[in-house]
Amino acid sequence: MALIEVSESAAGRLRALEAASGKIARLDVNSSGCSGLRYAFSQVEAPMPGDEVVPLDGASLVVAAKALLFVAGTRIDWIEEGLSSSFSFANPNETARCGCGESFKVGGGGCGPY
Repeated sequence: MALIEVSESAAGRLRALEAASGKIARLDVNSSGCSGLRYAFSQVEAPMPGDEVVPLDGASLVVAAKALLFVAGTRIDWIEEGLSSSFSFANPNETARCGCGESFKVGGGGCGPY
């Protein structure tokens, strides 16, 4: 299983962001929402120690070290519907997602992400 799978449309969006800013996209997870975790993108000059770099054709995606256990095996896509566009995540580690889709949970039992 690949660490992260990135669709061609998502890779194209990441290439465009990197070309426009000169920075690399970094995927992380933060505590948030009713399910415990949310995906967070930022742009960085270089990976931090422990981060994993996923090479893409013409760009890269950095996965934060603390996010690795939560996102391993995730497929990222870029969806455009009407006037709306966003990254979508198909994460095999998710055990629950909040009703609005803004946060997710991994693991079982109790509140929070664990």
